[in-house]
Amino acid sequence: MKPLILLFWIFAVPVHTFVFQPSVNVTVMQNVSAEVDLWAEQRLDRLMEATNTEEEKSEGVEQTRGQTDSDVKNKKVVEKEEQRGQNLDEHDVSDEHPPPTVNQNTTPPTMATASHPVLNLHTKSVTVPSSFPSTSQGPTVTTETLPIITTKLRIANSTAEAIGAVLLVNESSTNDDLRVEPYVMNSSKLHPLEEVSVDVTAMAARAAPTAKSPLSTFMFELKNKAAGAKPEDNTTLKAKNKKILKVKTKKTKITKKAKKVKKLKRERKLKPTTPLYFPYFEDHYCPSECSCYGRVVQCSNKDLGKIPYGIPYNSHYILLMNNHIDSIQLKLLSEYDSMEFLVLSNNHLTDQTITGAFEGIKSLKKLYMERNLLRSIPTDLPITLEELRLDGNQVSVMSDAAFRRCPNLLILSLSNNSLGNKSSTIPPGVLLPSGKLRTLTLSYNQLASVPLQLPLSLRELYLRGNSIQRLQGDMFWGEAELQVLDLSSNRLTYKGLGKAALLNASRLESLNLEGNLLKQVPLHLPRSIKTLNLEGNFISSIGKDAFISMPQLEHLGLARNKIAKVALGAFRVLPLLHQLDMSHNALQQVPRQLPLWLHSATFSHNKIRIIPRDAFCWGRGNESPLSCLVRAHLEYNMIDLGHLDTLAFRCLRGFQVVQFY
Repeated sequence: MKPLILLFWIFAVPVHTFVFQPSVNVTVMQNVSAEVDLWAEQRLDRLMEATNTEEEKSEGVEQTRGQTDSDVKNKKVVEKEEQRGQNLDEHDVSDEHPPPTVNQNTTPPTMATASHPVLNLHTKSVTVPSSFPSTSQGPTVTTETLPIITTKLRIANSTAEAIGAVLLVNESSTNDDLRVEPYVMNSSKLHPLEEVSVDVTAMAARAAPTAKSPLSTFMFELKNKAAGAKPEDNTTLKAKNKKILKVKTKKTKITKKAKKVKKLKRERKLKPTTPLYFPYFEDHYCPSECSCYGRVVQCSNKDLGKIPYGIPYNSHYILLMNNHIDSIQLKLLSEYDSMEFLVLSNNHLTDQTITGAFEGIKSLKKLYMERNLLRSIPTDLPITLEELRLDGNQVSVMSDAAFRRCPNLLILSLSNNSLGNKSSTIPPGVLLPSGKLRTLTLSYNQLASVPLQLPLSLRELYLRGNSIQRLQGDMFWGEAELQVLDLSSNRLTYKGLGKAALLNASRLESLNLEGNLLKQVPLHLPRSIKTLNLEGNFISSIGKDAFISMPQLEHLGLARNKIAKVALGAFRVLPLLHQLDMSHNALQQVPRQLPLWLHSATFSHNKIRIIPRDAFCWGRGNESPLSCLVRAHLEYNMIDLGHLDTLAFRCLRGFQVVQFY
C-alpha cells in the first residue's frame, strides 16, 4: 500500500503546486526522462525507510517531552541532533548523492523545477488547504502558513542541455522544522547542485490550541567546494549544548543561593530585632563612656554625672575620678562581688548622696574618695575595706561607729580636711576599733595636738602642716610599733618634746621635725632613730653631747638653720653616720673631727674660710686612717684656694672628692 501512496504523491506534487498553490512562482519541467523516474522510485524507498525509523524515534521523544527538568530537555535535544547527523552520514555512504532530510512527521515533499541556468525562487505564505493529502500523524490543521523560502540556484554547467532545478520541500505538520534539498536535473540524471545556497527560516504559527512546542529555526548552507565552507558537525553542537548546560547550572546555583538568602532574611524577620536582654553587667560588656582592659574599667575624665550603667559585675578595678558624679545609685555597688578597687576622686559626692551606697559590698579593699564634699566618714563601709582615702574633703567629725564597720582597715588618709578646728576635736581612742591600722595620715588639718590613744599597731603617722605645739606622753597606751613619725611644719618647741613625749615609741626609726620652732637639738629622743630631720628650725649651735643618745643615727639633716658653732667631735659619737647636711647655715669653718665613716658631707652656702687639718683626717700625729668620704660639697663659700693646707686632705681617696665650685 505504501508504494502506491508514494507513486500517487510523485504525480500529485506538480498538480498541487500549480493548482493549490498558485502564489508560488515555479515552472515545472515538462520533459522528465525515464531515468529520473527510476531514480526517484529508488530514492523514495530509501526515504520511506528513513521515515519509519524517524517515526519510531519521534514516539520516544514525545513520551519524554513532558518532563519539566531543563537538563533532561537539553540532553534529548543533543541526542536528537546526533542521531540526525548519523542518519545523514549513513545516507551519504549508501548513495553517492546526498539524501533528502526527513522530519518526524513528514508530508510529501513539494518538487519545483526551473529551466533557467540561474533561478531565484521565492515562496511567500503558501496556504495549504485541509483537503491536501498528508501522512502526518500529528493533529489535523485547517490552514497552515508555510515558511518563507529564499533559494538561489546557480547552474555551473552552461551547456545547451535541458537543465532544471528540483526543489524538494519537506513539510511538517508540527511546523517545527523545515528542510530543503535542492537538486539539479539534466536530461540524463538528477544530481544535487553544488553551488547552491539555501536560507530557510521556519516561521509557522499553529492555529490549534494544543500547540506542543515553539517553532525552531534551522539555517543550512550547502557546501561550496570553491569556498571550502563546512557545515556544523556533531562536536560543535555538543560544545554549544555544553555551554548551554553550564549557563543553566550556574543559574540554578545562583537561584539556590538567592533562595537561601531569602530564607535567612525571613528567619531574621521572624526573630525579634532586639535581644531579649541587653548584655548589661555581662563579662564581655563595656559601657560606651568607659574603656575596659580585662577587669579594669577606666571611666575617668568623661564628664559623667553618675556611675555608668552596665559595668560588668566581674570588674576588679573601677576608676571614676575627675567627673561630676554627685550621687551613687542605691544598691548598685552591692552587686559587684569581685570589685576590689573603687576610685571616686574629684567628684561632687556628699554625705546624703552616698548614704547606704557601700553597704553589702563583699570584696572591696580600696576606696578612694579624695576631693569631694564629704563632711564625715561614711558609716556603712564594708568589712573587707583595707584602705580608705578621704583627702581634700570637709571632714570635721570622726566617730568610732565608722571604724567599727571596718576592723581590717590598714590605711586611713584624712589630710586636707577640717579636723581639730575650734568647734570639734578628735575624740581619744576613736581609732582603737581599727586594731590593724598601720598608716594614719592627718596632715594639713587644724590639729593643736596629736590624737590620743592611737592604735598600738600604727607604724606610720603623718601629722605635717598642723598646729601641734607639744607631744603628750599618752599618745600611745603601751609599746607602739611606730616606725615613722612626721611632725614637720608644726609649732613644736624644745619644751614640747619632753622625756615622756616618745617614751612608748621605742621602735621609731624616722623622725621628721622640719619647719618647727626648735632652737636646739632635742635630747630625749628614742635611741632607735636612724633618720633625723631638723632642717628649717632655729638651731644656732650644736653641743658635744647633742647626739650622744642616738648611736644608730645614719642620716642627719641640719640645713636651713642658724648654726655657727659646732663642738669639737660633736658628730664623732655617731658611729653609723653616713650622710650629713649642714648647708644654708652660718659656719665659718668645716666642723672638726668629722666621722671617718662619713660618705657624704654638705657644707655649701655657708661662710667657710678655713678647712682645719683635722676636719676630714684626724688621728694620732700626722697619721690618719683612710677616710670613707666620697663627696664633700663646699660650694658657695669664702675659701681661698691659694692658702689651703694640703694636709687637710691627706686621708681622702683623691683631691676630686672635694667640690669647691
